[in-house]
Formats: sequence, structure tokens, C-alpha cells
Amino acid sequence: MMLSGRGHTVFLNYNLIMKKNDLLPEYLFEISWEVCNKVGGIYTVVSTKARTLSDVEGLNAIYIGPDLWKEKENPLFTEDKRLWNGWRKSVCDDKLTVRCGYWEIPGRPKVVLVDYTGYMDDKDAIYGELWNDFGVDSLHGYGDYDDSMIFGYAVGKVIESFYNTNIKAGSNVVVQAHEWQSGGAALYLKKNLPAVGTIFTTHATSIGRSIASNGKPLYDYFDGYNGDQMAEELNVQSKQSVEKTTALNVDCFTTVSEITARECKQLVGRECDVILENGFEKDFVPVGKEFTARRKAARDARLRVARALTGDNIKDDAIIIGIGGRMEMRNKGIDMFLEAMARLNGCGEIDRDVVAFIDVPAWSGDAREDLVKRLKSDAQSWDTPLPNPYLTHNLNNFYDDAIACTIRSLCIDNRHGGNRVKVIYVPCYLKGNDGIFDKEYYDVLIGDDLCIYPSYYEPWGYTPLESAAFHIPTITTNLAGFGLWVNSVLGHEGKLADGVEVICRNDSNYFDAAEVITKTICIFAKLSEKEVLECRKKVVKLAEKALWKHFIKNYYKAYAVALEAAGKRK
Repeated sequence: MMLSGRGHTVFLNYNLIMKKNDLLPEYLFEISWEVCNKVGGIYTVVSTKARTLSDVEGLNAIYIGPDLWKEKENPLFTEDKRLWNGWRKSVCDDKLTVRCGYWEIPGRPKVVLVDYTGYMDDKDAIYGELWNDFGVDSLHGYGDYDDSMIFGYAVGKVIESFYNTNIKAGSNVVVQAHEWQSGGAALYLKKNLPAVGTIFTTHATSIGRSIASNGKPLYDYFDGYNGDQMAEELNVQSKQSVEKTTALNVDCFTTVSEITARECKQLVGRECDVILENGFEKDFVPVGKEFTARRKAARDARLRVARALTGDNIKDDAIIIGIGGRMEMRNKGIDMFLEAMARLNGCGEIDRDVVAFIDVPAWSGDAREDLVKRLKSDAQSWDTPLPNPYLTHNLNNFYDDAIACTIRSLCIDNRHGGNRVKVIYVPCYLKGNDGIFDKEYYDVLIGDDLCIYPSYYEPWGYTPLESAAFHIPTITTNLAGFGLWVNSVLGHEGKLADGVEVICRNDSNYFDAAEVITKTICIFAKLSEKEVLECRKKVVKLAEKALWKHFIKNYYKAYAVALEAAGKRK
């Protein structure tokens, strides 16, 4: 392929992209609802990648997100009114306000936060333009649709203004929009600023997630699904419309895994140009003596909470098992995790205590006062359980919470004395101030011996990658992008001895897959210390292959595809 770049034409050679800056954008605008807004996995993608991009010579990366904090102090953002001061004053008016500054993450990248709410009164006219220009159906939008679409429109105007004010004509400029929430910006720029190259990255298709979340068999009938038809059935027509329209109109369409690329082709109607796997930076993983100390502190905290709740004298050599993520019972495999624990509790093949922690934020209240009181006492063990001895925090919807209801229905609520398996539900965000652990998530995760994420719908899967990075043997599935990536790296289906076991999951083998998990735990429980150490070494080696320094080259490919298309328009 040929690419017009910095005043001359070059032949596109992906192997040289990392060496030749003239094949990279001079300006990169990366748009996400999760810039300076820690919500989920996309925050991790964009924020951890930022440091790698900051080291690329000649690349000016600017991150754009919604200004949701406004007058409140955002711990992730530091405003600098000197940054692009003249442009900032010129772009702000009675409809639009921006704040410029730095994202407080490694690399401290430059950020523009956009207050889009002034355009809300104009949404009907904006939606009319989108219909006339691209055929985007906004009639069925609800929930977060208006905020997302008007945010995208405002961001488009911000980038257009910045380009016309601060960027030299002819410069290579790429805009990457993450998820449908940013699709409106990509469409605005296609119409109003054709000189820039556009990339659209879907981390999970709206319709694919909706099919899975509504309990329908996504995989058994995959080739027969029509995305638009299913969107109408599931009442997500407007999200499907903007996602599909953006995918069909950008220069480069990308997603995060092979399994989601297949989904894009079938449900969105365009094959992906590049697969952008989700990497990470390992600087958040402690090493040496610090790793050992943090792991011991985490194990001590986990076991003390379990003893205080259950009143059982759980042994120090107990196997600590963990699952975390969003509250999506089926998609994240939380239901299968609990099924496996129930089977393990009754199998009679385990001769060690097992404590399974579910670190899944829900509609929770404060830490339980009776548990806090016990934890503050000098006692090391207790002989009576607390009420509901599986729950660390109060639940506002105790009788409707899906996890709590499943724990009770499977009779793994820790009330039956003598059972080897204890299940502990931690329904809050672990930010260091939860009142029970008072540790951040990673400082709790590090204490686990085995992590299990039996996902049904998981485009990538940061949680198993994170546990692997923390030296924890991990179980995932072949329906997770990370699981398929592990299989491709190993050249075979991942097993426990490889550090990551990738179990087969489909629409028909729920109980069989749960039984595989149960048997794998029994195998793990019988491993010698030497075998466990070898397993931990192998899982770290796998995680090392997912560092951004390995995955970033695919982003360079996407930039090149977008720049080639923009070069033709120039």
C-alpha cells in the first residue's frame, strides 16, 4: 500500500512502522467516555497504553473525554489553564465548555474534557442532521443514548476547532473513537473534516452483548443472527444504528479479539481491518520482597475476614479462590463460578479449606457494623457465625441481588458447619476505603491462589490478564478473547500446567463446564509447592507476552490504514 506522509509518498511496510515516524500520525486524538472517568475495561485499555504512546517520538497524543466532574475535584485530572489557553478561550461559548490539563496516570498525557450539556437543547436538530447525512436512527434512543450522542457531536466540534487553529495544514492526523458512545464524533469529522484519518474501535458490539445478556443462545445460532433484526427485538435499535453506521463510514474499523471480529462481521456488517488486543503495563505489579509482603498481607486480610464472618477456624493453608468484574451473572460466568463452588462443597475430594471470594460491585451500602467490630477486636478466631455469614457489606436489594440469591439457592451460604468451601461476597468497589479490607483491588487480588473467570461473553478479558500478571494461575474460557489468545500463543488448549486453563464453554455445556472447573480445583489442591511455583512462573511468562510493547504494533497498523485513506482524500 502507499501512504502520503509529510510531504512525500512512501510505500507502507508494517515492519518499519515502529522505526519510521513519518508513517505515524503527528497528532492522535483518542476519544472515550472513560478518559479521566474510571468505569471499566476501556479505562484500563486507554490509560495503560498512554505511557507507551508517550514514548513515540513526534506523536502528539491528546485524550478527550466528558467533563462529568465539572466543579468537583477529579482525582484523575489536573487542570492547566495555560495549556492551549488561546484556543480554549476561542472554542468555549454558551453551548460548549472545555477544560485542558493532564491525566494523572503514568506519562501524564494531555487531556481535553468536554462539557457537552449545552447542546442538549439542540439534540433534535443534531439527530436530524445525523439522519439526513448518514441514516442514523435516533428515534429509539433511551438511557445513556442522548448523553453519549451529544458528547460525540461536541467532541467533533472540539477536534475541528483544534485542527483549524493549532495544526499545520497537511499534517498527519488520526482520530480514534472508542465504542458507540464516541461514534457521533467520528461521523461528524467524516462530514466536516475529511483530512483526518478515522478509526472506530468497538470493544463489544451492543447487539452481541444484548443477545448474551438477555439469555439467548448467541453461539449455537450465531450464523443465523441478523444484527438489525435482533436490535429491534431487544429494543437497542438506536445503539445498533450508530455503531453500525460508524463502522461502515470510518477509515479503519477495529476490535479487540478474533471472537469479537467474527461478531462484528455477522452483526454489524463490516469485517475488521485490524485486531487491537488489550495489553497492560506491569509497573503496577510489585516485585521481589515487596511482592511477597503484599501477598502475605492480602492473604492475612482475606482469611481474617472469612474467619470473622463464618466463625470457623479456617486453616492458614486454605486455598483462596477469586472472581471479579462487573455484575453480569451470565456474561461474566459468575453463575458458573458459584455452581462450581457448590459442586466442590459436596464432592468430598478436597482435604483443604477453600475460601472463594466474589469481588463484584453491586448496589451496596456501608460495611457491616458487626463484621467491623469483630475485625477490630484482638481475637484471631471466632466460634459463631454472623448472620448472613457470606456478606461483607450491606445490600440495598438483599432479596433481589442475583449473587446473594444464587448463594442461598445453592446452599453455599456458610451456615452449614464443617463444610470445606466458604463463599464470601464483597459487593463494593475496592478503592482502599471500603471499611473491611481498606485495600485497593490489586492489593487484595495479589493474595489469591487461583482465579476463575468462566465467561460466556467476554470480548477480551482484563480480569484474567490481571490475575496472570499477579502470578496467579487462572481459569478462563474459549469464549473470552484472552482465552483464545492464550491458546494461540501456546499452540494448544491452555491447561493448568501452562498457568492458564482455557475451558471449553458453549450454549449447551453449562453443567459440564462447571464440573471441569470443580475437577481443576481438586487437581490444584493436590499440587506440591514446587508444582504450584512452576505454575506461577508459567502464568507470568504468558502475561509478559501481553505487554503493550508487543501489542502496540497493531495500533501502528491501524494508524497507517487510516492515514492512507486520509492521504487519498488530501
